[in-house]
Amino acid sequence: MARKRIWLVAAVAFAAVLVWAYIDGGEEPLRPVAYDVAVPGQPR
Repeated sequence: MARKRIWLVAAVAFAAVLVWAYIDGGEEPLRPVAYDVAVPGQPR
């Protein structure tokens, strides 16, 4: 009986993490790179 309870608690915890990740929205949007980079060998 204790083994079944451990699996139940693990399943509920896993489901809670999935729900939290869904609500949180996943990845943060990437910021664009907005500055020039000097490349050697090319004229300005």
